[in-house]
Amino acid sequence: MKQKAFLPVPRPNPATISASLALLAICLLASCATPKPPLHTVARVDLDRYMGRWNVIANIPYSLERGKVASYDTYAPRLDGRMQNNFTFRRGSLTAPEVTWHGVGWVVDPKSNAEWRVRFIWPFTAVYLIIDLDPDYQWAVIGHPSRNLFWILARDTSLPDATYAGILQRAAAQGYDTNRVVKVLQPPH
Repeated sequence: MKQKAFLPVPRPNPATISASLALLAICLLASCATPKPPLHTVARVDLDRYMGRWNVIANIPYSLERGKVASYDTYAPRLDGRMQNNFTFRRGSLTAPEVTWHGVGWVVDPKSNAEWRVRFIWPFTAVYLIIDLDPDYQWAVIGHPSRNLFWILARDTSLPDATYAGILQRAAAQGYDTNRVVKVLQPPH
């Protein structure tokens, strides 16, 4: 009798497993939360102007972003009509090496271009809503229907205090607990 040859099974990356489980837990918690009224997105996003680098000024921390500093998202159009969505950060220190996670985003509401889906780990997809946007595309606010995910992004590494306060005030009007929002350490400019 001929013995079957078995190929070795590659070992899964523990970091990928941890990230996948954390994202799954977030999605499950968000879906089990008490329903909230819909978030209001901005009326229209010019995707060409939106592309490029956005520094993470503040967020509601969750497991995948805790301890990350000098973080930023970079968006670029892809040939398939989707967007490359790279998240770059340093762990705990401005002098730590940069790490980049490569994701993809796509518009689900072409009328406004303000509702997207993003994915960093297949098959987990997150809702990405542009709920506030500077007319000059110098800052943007990203929300999630659960109100448990929230980001303030800016082209620069900081925002004027009055601009930041106005963003938080408008976020509170959309049902966010702004006491949960934490600034992300960014390098001085």
